[in-house]
Amino acid sequence: MKFTKMQGLGNDYVYINGFIEKIGNPAELAVKISDRHFGIGSDGLILINPSSVADFEMEMYNADGSRGEMCGNGIRCVAKYVYDYGLIDKTQISVETLSGIKYLVLTVENQKVVQVRVDMGKPELKPDRIPILAEGETVINVPIEVDGREYKMTGVSMGNPHVVIYMDDIQHLDIERIGPKFENHECFPNRINTEFVKVLDRNTVEMRVWERGSGETLACGTGACAVAVACVLGGLTEEKITVRLLGGDLFIEWDWEKDTVYMTGPAEVVFDGEWKEEKDV
Repeated sequence: MKFTKMQGLGNDYVYINGFIEKIGNPAELAVKISDRHFGIGSDGLILINPSSVADFEMEMYNADGSRGEMCGNGIRCVAKYVYDYGLIDKTQISVETLSGIKYLVLTVENQKVVQVRVDMGKPELKPDRIPILAEGETVINVPIEVDGREYKMTGVSMGNPHVVIYMDDIQHLDIERIGPKFENHECFPNRINTEFVKVLDRNTVEMRVWERGSGETLACGTGACAVAVACVLGGLTEEKITVRLLGGDLFIEWDWEKDTVYMTGPAEVVFDGEWKEEKDV
């Protein structure tokens, strides 16, 4: 099985061309190849498949084998893959995901994609649609008790569930301890992606993320979009912000008139390879 490892701000996935390769059990394969000691090493697996409603389909699995609805960094890498590897020659493409069809604009230099702008769609704020077990029409600065401490959370779905937690210090956060407690909290029936955020100014925030099914990652595109929406709703930033992640920066814009969120960032190929097992997955 041939594969390509790619990363967007350090959020790395193994990509497989579903036009050529046929995977019998992608969830099981995701667990095996994601292992950073005995596998290829990644935050998960993404299959690039044919689609009857878009140019391509992105089929995404987390490192624990669970299916993911959407991945912002992952979809930028899909765009780079299909252009750089000759599956398409357009610089505006559509990609089918479990959270709907996303539309992407590719920036090309020297016949290679260097940056991708993604229309991430409308943020969902209703708690039952995120889902979060909470009363009211939205979840904005709502108290939540985790591990004996009260936090204020803002819930946003960008096709997958997110909760944003504001903190004065995220650099010294023991995310390995607190991340799983948020992920598996009883308020989140489908588990949750948690963004721990420090607001630097009206145009800049810092963020660390604990991703559902993968743990801490260096970047999360949907999470950065959720953070931008949460910050605007809380009156903390403007509609256009830079989100600083461990792996680099993303530029996020919440267009109020269109009620859609745009994400712009890089995508890079790490290496190509071939995965062989004695027993096929």
